[in-house]
Formats: sequence, C-alpha cells, structure tokens
Amino acid sequence: MLAPDIPRTPATVDEFHDRLAAITEGLPRRLRQCAEFVAARSDRIAVSTVADLAAGSGVPPSAVMRFCRIMGFSGYSDMQRLFRRAYAPGLPDHATRLRNLKDRGGGSPGALMAEFVDAGRLSLEILAKSLDDKALDRAVGLLARADMVHVIGLRRAYPVASYLAYVFDKVQVPAMLHGGAGRLDHRCALRQGDALLAIGFSPCSEETLALAQDARARGLPVVALTDRPDNPLAPLSDAVLAVPEVDFGAFRSLSATIALALTLAVAVGSMRG
Repeated sequence: MLAPDIPRTPATVDEFHDRLAAITEGLPRRLRQCAEFVAARSDRIAVSTVADLAAGSGVPPSAVMRFCRIMGFSGYSDMQRLFRRAYAPGLPDHATRLRNLKDRGGGSPGALMAEFVDAGRLSLEILAKSLDDKALDRAVGLLARADMVHVIGLRRAYPVASYLAYVFDKVQVPAMLHGGAGRLDHRCALRQGDALLAIGFSPCSEETLALAQDARARGLPVVALTDRPDNPLAPLSDAVLAVPEVDFGAFRSLSATIALALTLAVAVGSMRG
C-alpha cells in the first residue's frame, strides 16, 4: 500500500484530471500556475517539453518537475507517457493478429491477397473523398519554397519516408532522410529556409516528435503526414495531411499513404519547376 503522503499515479487521463481538480486550490502559487495551465492545455502535454510547459505556465522548469511529483509521477517523461498512450489506437500485437486470422479460417495466401487488395481499394476511395485540398495546397507550397526538405518517419512510417526521399531526389528536390541510425538525429542539419516533412502514425515515435518540436522551435515550417487529425504531430505542424487506412485483421497497409506521398513529392517538384 502507498504511504498517505505519496499520491497514487493516475492510470488514465480522466484520473489525472480528477486529481488535478482536487488539489489545485491548495497548491502554492507557482504550482497552482502550473496546474491551471495544464488544466487548460492538457492536450499539449503529449507534444511539449518541460521548457515549453514551464514557459507557458510562467514558472521555472523545477516547478514543473515538482508539479509532476505532486501528481504522482516520477518525472515529466512519466506524466507525458500517460498522454501519449491516449493517442494509441490500442491494436493487438502481431502474434495476436496472426492467431485471429487463423481462427477465422481466412489465412490462405489467395484469400489474404484478396482481403488486402480490398482494404487498399477502400483506403484509396476514402482518401479521394476526404482529403483536405487546402491543406494539400498549403503543404506543397511550404515544401516547394524550402531550400532543403528534411524527411522523417520511423517504424511503420519509414517506408513512406524513404520513398518520399527517393521521389524527391528523382524530381530534383533537395531532400534529406532522417533515419535515426546509430541514434543520430542530425537535427544540427536543420537550417533557416528549410522545412520538415514528418510522417507519423499513432502512436507517433518520440524521435519524430522531437525533431518536429525542434524544427518548430527554430521557426521552420512543418508538414505532417499522419493517420489521424489528432495525432501528436498535428499541433506542431503548419499543414496536416490525414490519411485513413482501412485494416484487415488489424494489419494496416500503406496504399493510400503511398499514393498521397507520391502526389506530394511530384506536386512539389512540379511547383519548383
């Protein structure tokens, strides 16, 4: 059992807000400033640094860390993790997905092919109907004006990022692929006049978010290619392109995402002439 003076760590965002409401009035001035800012901007926790939260609250970073501990967390990263989990779609692991397919009796190669083709077709149809043309025009304009387009996308987004870098090269758009090899983020390569194209699916990788935060802090334009408009990349971006992908057996293809990526790269190359 936890000691009475040690708060229990909130397990959900709702529990977090319940505790926040219960303790705010009794906090010292600086911690109350932090609590009030968090209450009004809790959606920013998933994508903000300690420095961002401190600046927004008008308190030193040390006060933010004390606030995290009062809320029951070991530190800021621990608190941030709770909010980033809220963006995760909660898909089962891959072993469970394969087992579910076998249990349904639809695991023959031909049947799988037909299902994935159908999921891809539906994804493309949804993209054609739901794409925000104004957001696409804005994204193309921002990237076309950039001296260098920095591209990042890890895990499931990596094939999209590498394909974009390939097409950018073929249409003679200066581009740099950030792959995270050797845990090198190459953020020092970001220069004034550049732009960042960040690809991230929920839950978005911390490395992608960190580079987007850094680009934003430097005043560089950021374009996000995501699967959901409420992805943590969205608040950091000047243009957000959301691509819904229909899944089969909880496996999601990249059919619509690749189509949009190709459109983006070719349109940027065309605008640059």
